[in-house]
Amino acid sequence: MQSYWAAELLRDAPPGRVLELCAGAGHIGLLTVALVPRDLVMVDLDPHACDLARRNAAANQLVASVDVRHGDVQDVIRADEGFVGVIADPPWVPSSGIGRFPEDPELAIDGGEDGLTMAWSCLEVMDRHLAPGGWGVLQLGTGEQAERVVERCAALGLGLEVQETRVYDRGVLVRLVASG
Repeated sequence: MQSYWAAELLRDAPPGRVLELCAGAGHIGLLTVALVPRDLVMVDLDPHACDLARRNAAANQLVASVDVRHGDVQDVIRADEGFVGVIADPPWVPSSGIGRFPEDPELAIDGGEDGLTMAWSCLEVMDRHLAPGGWGVLQLGTGEQAERVVERCAALGLGLEVQETRVYDRGVLVRLVASG
């Protein structure tokens, strides 16, 4: 659902690149730019996930338009880089609940005490790198987490505004827009 929503937003967006944070194997961002061709920068902390993302981009003949970067989302985007859209799928499971998902790598699902540690980092990156009027689609686990995102954007004075929240059986998507 995140890919389809991002592609819908891209259809009317001005020219520009898309950033995928916590990309994992890259399936969300790659489907998005397959539906609406744009250059894509994908970031993940796990080197194995980055290798999978590169292989998936190559297998789908998207290598020329995809830049996969290994590292912390706070560190691998240059200060002068801007994006028309940001897709973020951070780990959102509270640390105490990761045992419910034994098939998933801990790094991919452990969102810290409240499940929002990486979501906060993703919001900061969006705030710094979204072009004015740009959008972000952030995946979370619960409606309560989405409400906390709204509160945090207001409390920190981020240049982001929550425009819409969509609730699905397997998670929540939050659309943010960059002001200014």
